[in-house]
Formats: sequence, C-alpha cells, structure tokens
Amino acid sequence: MNRQIGLIIDRLGVVQKVIVGDAHKVFLPDLGRSRAGASHFRGVRLVVTKLRGEALSKDNLTDLTLLQLDAVIAVQAGPDGLPGRVDFAHLLPPGSGEQEFWHTDSVPSVHGWNDDFQAFIRDLEAQFSRARGAEEVGTQGRAIVIGVGLGDRIEAERSLAELERLAQTAGLHVVDRALQHRRKPDGRYVIGKGKLQEILLRSMHQGADVLVFDGELAPSQLRNIATETELKVLDRTQLILDIFALRATTREGKLQVELAQLRYRRPRLKVMPTAMSRLTGGIGGRGPGESRLEINRRRADERLGRIKKELTKQGKQRAMRRQRRRKVGLPMVSIVGYTNAGKSTLLNRMTRSSVDAEDKLFATLDPTSRRLRFPVERQVILTDTVGFIRNLPKDLIEAFSSTLEEVVDADLLLHVIDGSSEEAAVHAQAVDKVLVQLGVAETPTLRIINKIDQVSSENRPQLKAEHQGMLCSAQTGEGLREVLGALERKLFLELAARKASKV
Repeated sequence: MNRQIGLIIDRLGVVQKVIVGDAHKVFLPDLGRSRAGASHFRGVRLVVTKLRGEALSKDNLTDLTLLQLDAVIAVQAGPDGLPGRVDFAHLLPPGSGEQEFWHTDSVPSVHGWNDDFQAFIRDLEAQFSRARGAEEVGTQGRAIVIGVGLGDRIEAERSLAELERLAQTAGLHVVDRALQHRRKPDGRYVIGKGKLQEILLRSMHQGADVLVFDGELAPSQLRNIATETELKVLDRTQLILDIFALRATTREGKLQVELAQLRYRRPRLKVMPTAMSRLTGGIGGRGPGESRLEINRRRADERLGRIKKELTKQGKQRAMRRQRRRKVGLPMVSIVGYTNAGKSTLLNRMTRSSVDAEDKLFATLDPTSRRLRFPVERQVILTDTVGFIRNLPKDLIEAFSSTLEEVVDADLLLHVIDGSSEEAAVHAQAVDKVLVQLGVAETPTLRIINKIDQVSSENRPQLKAEHQGMLCSAQTGEGLREVLGALERKLFLELAARKASKV
C-alpha cells in the first residue's frame, strides 16, 4: 500500500482504532485533550509503521504529550514487509531533570522486546502521582507565566518574575515560566504560534490549566489563545484585579474592585465562556427574547451606573471627613510606595497601631488613617494607602480615585522604598510615574528607604545617595527617630514657611 498504518491499542491489548495514513504520517482521530486524572494517562498507546527508516516524528511526540498516550511505538517496515527496528517513547514525570518531556529508546526487533508493558505503565503513573503529590498546589490552579521581551532583556525578566509573584499571591501554583523575545507582539497570539504550541506541551506535561500573560491582552488575543489551547487564559491586568478582589474588605473597596472588573470585562464579554471563567461577578443569566451576550452587556451597564453612584456618595463622605480634619488644623500625610515596601509596618511603628501588615503584594487596599503625636503637642493625620505597581491598570486607578484622593489632598507624601530590593530604583520610578498620573508630582515628598536591617552597612551610604532619602527599618525601629524629626521639620517649619510666603 505504501502507506503508514496506525493502531490505537488499549491496555487489554484490544485494537480500538485502525488508522490508514499516507507515506509520511498518520492522522489521528480526535480523541480530545481531557485526561483521566492529574497522574493518569489515557490508557491507550499508538503503534505506527514507518516505511523509510525514519525515527519518531515531532508529530508523534506531540500527540504523545497532548493526548497523554501511554506510549508511541514506531515499527520499521522492511522492503519485504517484515518488521525491523522499533522506536518508542513515553512521557517523563515533572521534575525528572530532563529537558525534554519524553524519553525515547529503541530495540533492534519487536521479536526481542519482552518487557512487561503493564508493569511499566503502572510504575510510570506512580512516578507521576508522586511528582504531582509532592508539589504545593494552589487553590486556584496550576499556572505557566508567559512574557514577551520587546527590548531590555533584564527588564523583561524582572517583569516576568513579578508576574510570577502576582500569580502566587492570587492563589495560583506556578509550575513553569516562558519568555520570548520579539520585535513586536504577535497580533493573534502575542507570542509566536510555535512558542504557544511548545507552551501547550509544557502545560500538558506539568498539569497546568492556566496561562498567565505579562501584559494586557486584547479581547481577540484572549479568544485566540483560549481556543488554540483550551486552557484558562489570564493577563496581568486581570490577575491584579483578582488579587484586589481577594484583598478588598470594606464596602467601598469591594465596589471599587467590582467597578474596575466591569470596565475591564465589558469589551471582553464575547470571550468570557472560555478565556475568562475565573472572573466572577453579578452579571450573566438568560432572559426571554435576549441572547446571553446582550443581557450581560445590559446588566453590566446597569451595574456600572449603580456602583458609580454609590462610590460618588462614599467619596463625598470621605471628603467631609477630610474637611473636618482640616478645620481642626491637622496636617495630612499620605504614605505611598511600591506594593510590599513596608508602608503598613511603618504606619504601625510610627503610631503604635496594629494595622494588618503582611509580606504579600497588595496586603492593604483600603486607606487607614491614624493620628501621629509629636512631643511638642503637635499632631498629624497619617494615612496608609494602596501600594502601587508597574503598569498599574488604568481602570484600577480610575476605580480607586476616591481612595486615592487621600494622596491628592495630602500636605506631605512619605514615599517608602524597599531598600533591600534589587529593583528599588525601578520601583521608585514606577511610583513616581503613578504620582504624576494623579497630579501630585509637585506635592512635598520625603523619601524613606525602608528595610535597611536587610542591607549591609557598606551599601547603605550608596543607597542613601542614590534615592536621596532617609534610612529606616520599620521592623526594628532603626532610623525612626531621624525620620520623625525630618517629618516634623517638613510639616511645621518648611511647609509653614511656604504658606506664610504665599500669604
């Protein structure tokens, strides 16, 4: 026939399907991509003939991975039609130390191959089970984080590392990461289709069910990637929104997060069934005479209107509280900085409070105000605000506008910088960029270089000179007296002199 022949055989030795291909390959029927479990294979193997002495093809190995086959076996057919060399491949468990997802081998003849296949496949599944069971699994799924570098390779690596931490904060267990350097993003898939296929193989091998992209995906890109991979797809913006949804505790905070989610979700409603199943909210359903998409859009618009009215009301109440503070002559100081820079810990140390302070991204969403008393009976209102991050979603800034008014109306900003971070300069620039967006770049600012208890003494002078700030450890209290002294001078001497000169 001069055609390759393929057999799908189950573990009882029963031939389930016979496939007739062409001279170069066999085309498998659609077996689907679902698996029996995280550590179980499909229970069938592919046996295929090879006509020209070629080894297992890339298509064979891709089918092995995507379909989670027990094995792929290629039998060489000689000119006389008799079997010759046999090549075979099986998947390797995660963490095996091998660069490939599979192991390939060969035997001279099928007649001398006497291994117990049933015992082999049971042992292999047990290895997969142990490998998966030994890993910490997040409540939200197993993820691969993906980045596209368009220029600076170091910056791309840093951004991807931050995305990985964001994913972990959102409850995902990151099992792999991928970074592709390109001149510009691919219009359909952001990354190249070949790279996406490689990532899909990785996801099947490592049991990942979520792909997280570093950057904001267009609705069409979300749909294309979800359709191609049949996996959940998130981008950086959606991930941050998920974290904010987890962290919000007050009525206002929850409304602000929902507003940002609705603004993000509305243009993406068409792709929600596959790509965006992790986002939840009070929209959806079906009614007589309307498609689900039309209902979603209508309800989203109605909900947006209600949330805006509620937040406007909350904002007015917050403004009234600020006015009352100003009437009693209390200066207002806002603590700003990159997420996890230690702002809440500093507030607690300075005011002897017990505001929740965790070593997590976005541990604080709702602003917290405390009175700070100086020895000469002077007082200020110190407010801890939400942490910033590079590429902070625009919808999030707009949704949190009433909360961020605490920053806008402040007499002084305390810009807290994590001095122990290798990316302290990058983080400081990201915060400065957000302050410009808020229109407070001209507000008097005191820079506090925090976490110096984790910085060696010889590196401290350079750190201080680089950031033009004051060294402090909110954890141990080191440098706090100097910070309070500088804060008092700024508020009651420099600012008072500036106001007097304006009068």
